[in-house]
Amino acid sequence: MTHSKTKTSFYRRLYVAYLIDSGANTVPAIQDATGMPRRTAQDTIVALSELDIDCAFVGATKDGHYQVNDWGAIQKSWVRNNLSRIKDVLSY
Repeated sequence: MTHSKTKTSFYRRLYVAYLIDSGANTVPAIQDATGMPRRTAQDTIVALSELDIDCAFVGATKDGHYQVNDWGAIQKSWVRNNLSRIKDVLSY
């Protein structure tokens, strides 16, 4: 089944926020978990703010990590409960 760019973009952002919140909180860790290119992972992290997900980089450049401070209007439990569906849409 083909999904719209809007849906896949939205789900990609939700999945990246979930990964960050679950401990895969560096760009290389996100790449390992998803197979997405570095630039896509970086762009997705930056785009989290468009969903009012407050994500910040913590620590020094070489040994820091991202952390989700606030999920905004998104319910983290919904993402967790629908993780297999999200991964199916994204083909992960």
